[in-house]
Amino acid sequence: MKKESKNTDLFDPRTTIMDSSSASDVNNRSNTDGDFGFAFNDSNFSDRILKIEIMASGLSDGGSKSDGEGGTCTSLADWARNRKRRREDIKKDQTKNNSATEFSLGGDEHILNLNVNDVPDLDGVAYDNQDEEAVAMIEESHSGDEAVPSNDSSWSMDCSTVLRVKTMHISSPILAAKSPFFYKLFSNGMRESEQRHVTLRINASEEAALMDLLNFMYSNTLSVTTATGLLDVLMAADKFEVASCMRYCSRLLRNMPMTPDSALLYLELPSSVLMAEAVQPLTDAAKQYLAARYKDVTKFSEEVLNLPLAGLEAVLSSDDLQVASEDAVYDFVLKWAKMHYPKIEDRREVLGSRLGRLIRFPYMTCRKLKKVLTCNDFDHDLTSKVVLEALFFKAEAPHRQRTLAAEESAVTNRRFVERAYKYRPVKVVEFELPRQQCVVYLDLKREECVNLFPSGRVYSQAFHLGGQGFFLSAHCNMDQQSSFHCFGLFLGMQEKGSVSFAVDYEFAARSKPSEEYVSKYKGNYTFTGGKAVGYRNLFAIPWTNFMADDSLYFINGILHLRAELTIKH
Repeated sequence: MKKESKNTDLFDPRTTIMDSSSASDVNNRSNTDGDFGFAFNDSNFSDRILKIEIMASGLSDGGSKSDGEGGTCTSLADWARNRKRRREDIKKDQTKNNSATEFSLGGDEHILNLNVNDVPDLDGVAYDNQDEEAVAMIEESHSGDEAVPSNDSSWSMDCSTVLRVKTMHISSPILAAKSPFFYKLFSNGMRESEQRHVTLRINASEEAALMDLLNFMYSNTLSVTTATGLLDVLMAADKFEVASCMRYCSRLLRNMPMTPDSALLYLELPSSVLMAEAVQPLTDAAKQYLAARYKDVTKFSEEVLNLPLAGLEAVLSSDDLQVASEDAVYDFVLKWAKMHYPKIEDRREVLGSRLGRLIRFPYMTCRKLKKVLTCNDFDHDLTSKVVLEALFFKAEAPHRQRTLAAEESAVTNRRFVERAYKYRPVKVVEFELPRQQCVVYLDLKREECVNLFPSGRVYSQAFHLGGQGFFLSAHCNMDQQSSFHCFGLFLGMQEKGSVSFAVDYEFAARSKPSEEYVSKYKGNYTFTGGKAVGYRNLFAIPWTNFMADDSLYFINGILHLRAELTIKH
């Protein structure tokens, strides 16, 4: 079998998804890719001269010193603020220099400005010059002579911003093997690509990162160890398409302690489409961190309300979100959207394109779905579609619902996948004639019942009869003689003043071998607000028998309960 080149994967974007994520792999990687550190900036092993022109960053900003020579960021927050300001400064500078992209300097020399708009963004669109600093690439056809005619006014204006120039020896095969950017530069068929002198023009804020990146392309190692330094190198690696360095930085950053600030920063990093897989493990880790930290949305409601869009998306994508119900998720999303997007047009856009897909409408109550249809914050066509889809899902048989959820589990929005709601979803069938009646179906997983022992409770979502709210609650409790644990089921009425309500009720459960619903308890009760009625030992057996492997009441790991409520006249 033909042995594959070690560097082949660095060209092919399809192979950038390789690797395990342990810290030892980072070290092993530098050994397996080959170490050419001995050839770095050594004329004996080089075939070209690279001149790096370092431009002043943010000339219009008097405080740009911290981004330029010798300036350092001591925290991720500083890094993010400085980077945002640099993007704004660069955008101003580029607006002035948007005219010609190629012009003559006399003789055979040409300057070719390579705008970052030529590099695709992470989301599949070109940069709008807000996410990266400009890069100018100059290819010189003369050899060694770097003098510029002083009578060329265009060049004099451009050159006035150069802080300093670095010259180094490079090996085009080594750089081309690690970077499609350099590969195309050295093999683009242009006459200039055959010359020995190549010039890159960068901003002062990129100098240290570019030098670290070039060193990495030879040695497969980095000397920088801080999060801010690694982020700068990651940005440079993204710009110059060095996938191996992006993976390396991503691993090192993943192995550092995660914080809310760092997680949010990682989610907002720009990256090109071809290199997206290289930083995917880092962004995945950031999403998992935020989802775990803010799992209990009620407890951290203020913090979550202040999260940026990317952070909220990470939280809402979680199946383990601890919320009362999907109705509560819907209300929270609307509250967040109104807070961050006060203009109705902007709010509709972000709800329709980003947040709406993270609300699991099939698990919302029918009463709330009615309100969704009349909500002006959503586009009407969208609400009609999601509500109709939710109602069709509710009408499906339980086994079909589980099939849809399984099929959906690999999809990003996971709208048919049930979350870990504090109040369990129910399916309700309502009748108005001949008497007001509702039939309520509550399914509990075996694991949920296991977690009830020895004294736990689980509540259903609210359902309504005659304009009054009710709920079911399943308990693990002691029997009436307090001799053993058993399964109990209760019906409660939500508190609303001192109203009284007379109801006939019946509890039933599916049972083997017929797997049909079998009545377990009937009764009638006049409810007042906050009261509950039920049976402490619904199945008339101890808890151990109820939970046994051969239990009659768990069918494919699901306990199927039914409650029928009828208003007494």
